[in-house]
Amino acid sequence: MASGVLFDPQAARCADRDELSLALMDARNRTLRWLAVFESAGKLLGGEGHAALPLRMIGQSGWLQEFWISRHVQRARGEAADAASLRLASIDPQADGWYGPGSDPAWSEAAAPSAADIRGYLAATLDTTLELLAVAAPGDEAMHLFRLVLLLEDGLAERLAVAAQWLQIDPGEAAAPCGPAPARVQREALWIPAQRFLLGSATGGLVPPNERWAHAVDVPDFEIDAQPVSWARFVEFAEDGGYDNAGVWSTVGWAWVQAEGRRAPRGVEQLRGGVLLQRGREVQRAPGGQSAVHLSWFEADAWCRWAGRRLPTEVEWELAACSAGSRGFAWGDVREWTAGSARAWPGGGAAVAGFAAPRVTAQRVLRGASSWTLPRAAHPKARRFAADGCDDLFCGFRSCTA
Repeated sequence: MASGVLFDPQAARCADRDELSLALMDARNRTLRWLAVFESAGKLLGGEGHAALPLRMIGQSGWLQEFWISRHVQRARGEAADAASLRLASIDPQADGWYGPGSDPAWSEAAAPSAADIRGYLAATLDTTLELLAVAAPGDEAMHLFRLVLLLEDGLAERLAVAAQWLQIDPGEAAAPCGPAPARVQREALWIPAQRFLLGSATGGLVPPNERWAHAVDVPDFEIDAQPVSWARFVEFAEDGGYDNAGVWSTVGWAWVQAEGRRAPRGVEQLRGGVLLQRGREVQRAPGGQSAVHLSWFEADAWCRWAGRRLPTEVEWELAACSAGSRGFAWGDVREWTAGSARAWPGGGAAVAGFAAPRVTAQRVLRGASSWTLPRAAHPKARRFAADGCDDLFCGFRSCTA
């Protein structure tokens, strides 16, 4: 049973002590592999023109375990724990200054911890976490913060993959079991009948605030793509002058195109005559059947306008993901933009221990997971909020009939 938590997102959210112990060790081993990747590339402090600071991101995984578990005297209260309560001292006197919320993000090489410092800190913080987990009471309340730090460290793996992409680093062994999205044979769109659907997550286990709470929604029938829009389909838009046609862009989207000087998605070196894109250190040819990636919401919206289609609503996307897998609904290649703006669900959205209240102002919603998301973090109810011009993530989209 414990092995299920390594692959199943619902099992991870409801994991008991034994399952969490296994998953936390797995997550930390992956973080250490990423540390070795950035260390070998000489990019622990990021690089010119990119804000990622991998050393700080990696160190924060240990700091968050300390902050929420070993240093937090209210950890047994779970999500009711007071986030502002007094903390015990860190095992490293400099940890708060290096990794805490008020720490300086622009480290100099002389002021930064070494890779050896980070390794020692990660080992020590995990050991303490596992010791406290072994004597914790069972149940959602006592397991909340342990499940939380697992979710956060699993999310770090994808963030580091994003950093590696734009720092032009080969992820090597750290990528497993993730990697570029597969090429898919184009399938017919799916018709989903009208029905009443429970949107959002119900109580039980770890539930992030932006999924709270499950509520019934009446959904009219709709048609939705069986898979995200591929490079082959997106190239048609570009070849038809999509990036030069203001008529297929929203007013704000067209202003973004002009300001960015955009004529192709981020990281794409060539669109016409085959897609060539930057992957790590190399420029590679992308299969036409692979999901188009590193697209902003503006680009997704423009493609849909050009094609006479539209982005799916959140409820349409979630309904299809939860009910149409056996009919060929494929997700997990890219995080997918949806229609509308970010908002909290009825009765939810408040901050709980370990989670800030969702920031929804002027943001869009990404649903699903990317091929770089760990399997146990790929939950069909998960929501991620981002600005409509965000295109550095592994994000794409699918469409619905207009």
